Amino acid sequence: MGSVLSLYINIFASGSDFFGLSENEILGITSAASGITMTLFVFPAGYFADKFRRDSILRLSTFIGVAGLLFLILGKSIVFILVSMLLWGLFNAFVRPTLESIFADSVESGYRSKIYSWAHLIREVAMAIGPFLNIGLFAIIGNNYNLSVLRKVMGIGFALSFVSIILLFLFKDDRALGKESEAIAEEVAAVNQEIKLGRLTQLDSKKAAKLIPYLLITGNVIIGIGAGMTIKYFPIFFKDIYLISPIAIQGIMGGTSLATGLLAVASQKASLKIGRVQTIFLAQYLATASLLVIAIYPPLGVLIPIFIIRGSFMNAAQPLSRSILMDIIPKHNRGKWNSIEAIAWGLFWNVSALVGGFLVGDNNYNLCFSITTFIYILGLVPIILLIPLVGKEREALERERKVENGPSLELAEVEENLTNTFEQSDVLIQEEKIET
Repeated sequence: MGSVLSLYINIFASGSDFFGLSENEILGITSAASGITMTLFVFPAGYFADKFRRDSILRLSTFIGVAGLLFLILGKSIVFILVSMLLWGLFNAFVRPTLESIFADSVESGYRSKIYSWAHLIREVAMAIGPFLNIGLFAIIGNNYNLSVLRKVMGIGFALSFVSIILLFLFKDDRALGKESEAIAEEVAAVNQEIKLGRLTQLDSKKAAKLIPYLLITGNVIIGIGAGMTIKYFPIFFKDIYLISPIAIQGIMGGTSLATGLLAVASQKASLKIGRVQTIFLAQYLATASLLVIAIYPPLGVLIPIFIIRGSFMNAAQPLSRSILMDIIPKHNRGKWNSIEAIAWGLFWNVSALVGGFLVGDNNYNLCFSITTFIYILGLVPIILLIPLVGKEREALERERKVENGPSLELAEVEENLTNTFEQSDVLIQEEKIET
């Protein structure tokens, strides 16, 4: 539904006179509508998630989500689409902090990155299956940008989204873990004295534990601002600049999602060796450099792999970032902090999409991509500041101890075996002397 929706709104808007705005500007406004609603309600939703039962909030959210889907699929004007986006923003405001909190409560602290990366893989594989399924649908219904074709393809997405919304009824607070999933703030905030970054290395673990969430959220917000300016316009960019067909666009989007999921698992394994924050920085740096290449409009054979690299590296770091945050935030505050992080992908992501629409204007994609690259560079600054503050994950430390203690344990066993052998030999010699 996602990659087709931008195309649908863009083409739908071309046939309407909505305050004299262009198609991309209207697309940005619909995105901003969702973001503004999410921003207004995400803080109350986070508070309710910490104050009341989280499963009850998820059940209440299902009715809002279904209403949002109905307005979009049945709507016959831009006003209906705007109402749908408003409802979808309200749905996300309540679901995101609540669902993330109940999931964090169900995963043992110190071992989060692995489960979070596998959850990310499953999500991205699903997001790859969607566009690949769209390829078959476009092949059957019609490989063109006709509104009726796009509406039929989105209809399948609506049906699947409806099923996922109903599944929210199955969550129960009573199935979450106890103290095993409580915060381990001081363990996470193991200040790395080997890395010298001025006063940061002078912080003790308690002060570092208070600073880490703010730096993480700041980095995510800045990245969210940059992402919002470009993500919604990539399908339009492929259509307008490279004249790529709907099927080809779905293939690119599906391949990017699949690569993102696989890279998330690989990044988690790398983080056990070099650290979670170091891995996040490396992934986001490569993604930023890739976007700069896209901004110069490279040949199509170069564009596609660079686009996949950009998307997969930028999103592969998300499970690591979230695992750090949930390891350091106590259970009773997770709803509030998850709502704060949702702001990055609510207000800033969607409102910056509005800015992106005006930047793109009449196909000025290179301007939009260049400004986004600069914003991504700013987003790397909080990540650099985190490097000396965040220690290695408990799972990584346990692996290192096994490697360090392995040889000495083996040597101890050998020594013990040799001692026993010599003792047994002495006993045998003494027995032989006695017999003689």
